[in-house]
Amino acid sequence: MTTPSRDRLPSLTGLRFWAALFVVVYHLSRQVGVVPGISEAAWYGRSGVTFFFVLSGFVLAWTYQGNMVSTTVFLWRRAARVWPLHAATTALSVGVYVLIGAAVSLKAVAASLLLVHAWSPEPVVFKGGNPAAWSLSDEAWFYLVFPALLLLLAARRSRVWLWTAVAVSAGAVLVWLASSQIDDRLLRLWFLDYFPLTRSLQFVLGVVAGLAVKRGWHPPVSLPWAAALVAGWHLALIPWSNAVPDALWYSPYTASQFLSAPLFTLLVAAAAHADLRGARTYLGSPWMIRLGHWSFAWYLVHEIVIRTVLHLMDARPESTTGTAAVWLLVIVSSLALAGLCYQFLEHPAERWLRRHGPSPAPRPTSLPSGTGRSTPREEAAVPANAAQPPAAAAGATPPLPPS
Repeated sequence: MTTPSRDRLPSLTGLRFWAALFVVVYHLSRQVGVVPGISEAAWYGRSGVTFFFVLSGFVLAWTYQGNMVSTTVFLWRRAARVWPLHAATTALSVGVYVLIGAAVSLKAVAASLLLVHAWSPEPVVFKGGNPAAWSLSDEAWFYLVFPALLLLLAARRSRVWLWTAVAVSAGAVLVWLASSQIDDRLLRLWFLDYFPLTRSLQFVLGVVAGLAVKRGWHPPVSLPWAAALVAGWHLALIPWSNAVPDALWYSPYTASQFLSAPLFTLLVAAAAHADLRGARTYLGSPWMIRLGHWSFAWYLVHEIVIRTVLHLMDARPESTTGTAAVWLLVIVSSLALAGLCYQFLEHPAERWLRRHGPSPAPRPTSLPSGTGRSTPREEAAVPANAAQPPAAAAGATPPLPPS
């Protein structure tokens, strides 16, 4: 199977937009106000981050399996994909903090720019820079371990991938159950929601699925059914949330993002399979692809826009109509800003850095691959951010949804 071009798996790009929208609506519900019906369904939309972590692993495995790209080139390309926009949005976020008179921690800004802040349970490291960028810290860890992970799994039989997926899924449940032994709620939230080693389980699941689909595995459900399972899971969280407070370890808050990985894996694999067999999906339409390309930037800027709008308003809207109006303002303005960021910063900066980075000449110690090198177009085939996010996916690193 040949390495896909940018348009080979377009449905994955379209999915990125919907995952980012899920995160945006989650933050609007929590920070601006509730819109009945929509907010209940998206109250745990932070699980979109899990989607991007799974997607990141899937896209990287799909792109690099069968290619020979040095680890140095791989890491440079990942940095080129993620860091320029991350640095720019961090500067923008800090500027907004200063303008509204909020305290800015230089320690937090430095940790964020170095992509190491998710390793610390100290709340201060999340109170500076761009709060949404915590997921990029996890993604940076995924990028570091991916070459070794691919070497370990790529040449294995499908049976090994199956048992790896089973073990990872079971491990996620055990980690979630074990979190009940952590008495400090903030420490427990960090361990389940931010800690890169814990989140690695979701990335590994994506890697295994990417390898399997590239070898010809057919997901057991179609794309519509996979989407229905994901939707059904989040709707089931509504009665759960009415019965269990978020402060408890077995609340849907952590479960929604920690236990959803297998369902997101099915969704990503089903979307990829639909594209590979030539099915026409709404997710692969031109506008969906365009919005998917903007999703990484949208993920990084939307919370900054929310913060700015709330400061200008000086109070949260009191009526449902007012809340809906603010929602619309934030969604439209932040998405427009994301489009500008992609067009004039994110994409040009990535291309420039790739041109001036390490040579892509293959080396023996590089990532397993078969063509000798992968082109920028090939690597962009699927969203990744991933944090895509997310990692980069159909044209972008997995944007990682905000926290």
